[in-house]
Amino acid sequence: MSFIFTIRAGPARLAARAPQLAVRAFHQSAPKNSFFTPRTASLAFRASTKNSSNGILSRLQGASRGYHAQYDSVYVDPAARRAELLRKLLIGGAIFGGTLVTANVVFNRETREDGGLPPYERSYLNRTFLHTGLGVGIIGLTAYQMVQSGFVYRIMVTNPWIVGIGGLALSIGSMVATRAIEPENYIPKYACWAAFNATQAALIAPLMTIAPPALLARAGLYTVAMMGSISFVGATAKQDKYLYIGGPLLAGAAIVAVSGFAPLVLPATAVRTLAFTENLWLYGGLALFGGFTLYDVQKVLYHARAAQRGVIKEDPINESISLELDFLNIFIRMVQILMMQQNRRK
Repeated sequence: MSFIFTIRAGPARLAARAPQLAVRAFHQSAPKNSFFTPRTASLAFRASTKNSSNGILSRLQGASRGYHAQYDSVYVDPAARRAELLRKLLIGGAIFGGTLVTANVVFNRETREDGGLPPYERSYLNRTFLHTGLGVGIIGLTAYQMVQSGFVYRIMVTNPWIVGIGGLALSIGSMVATRAIEPENYIPKYACWAAFNATQAALIAPLMTIAPPALLARAGLYTVAMMGSISFVGATAKQDKYLYIGGPLLAGAAIVAVSGFAPLVLPATAVRTLAFTENLWLYGGLALFGGFTLYDVQKVLYHARAAQRGVIKEDPINESISLELDFLNIFIRMVQILMMQQNRRK
């Protein structure tokens, strides 16, 4: 007779249950034996108990060896882990510094002649960046809670078209409502702004279930480095120097959007065309939203001067929405590029 056990309890509990399992199996198989006697029953009981105990012990030893082998393969030295973390931080700092220097050399050869931002423009820009960072934090925490609660999985098993179109409609509606509310009505304005951030979190939450946390952290670090350096260039450049690029950026956004819909239209056999459109979506979109960051920072400063003259009202929330969208678009493409590089290494 043979036994198959699913080991879900500890060794002591299995050892205590071994005789009971053997007796139960023996009584189930005893009526089938026509030569049953008390002596043969005793011998069969001892043999079955011995075989069951040996089988359990061998399985427990095998499970123990497997556990130790798995633990040894997963275990990482804390010193090596700290060294790897320090190396990644140094690489991120080098990328940030190199991007800053390169952007200044290429785009910012002519800086402000007065030596810096006026106090009012600096204050308005700082408040805008404060709301941008707060919005990105709300999006990240909300997306994390959606993943932990299982809300993302329930979204993914439903119709993706309904979810995508509905989420896009809610995102656009909440953004339009936030921009339309006057800054004095701060309670409904902040409520609509929070709803906008929640819809953005729902749209990027499925990405957090696919990419590993370390890759998401690297993509966030690279996004902060890229946007930080470009924002510095836009803040220190001459007034209205890059506002002219708004029209070309809109045209580029239309081209990138069309390339994103190419897999839905082109056949699967057009491999080269699909590869080209994918590169255009990733790398072209990365450069495009870097340009949008430069344009949006200059637009914030332009609105600051207009608000100081009383032409428009101060509204850092509206200004932060554009920078949040720039951050999310750059972050998503960073994650996709890093995942492609990781798949090529495998």
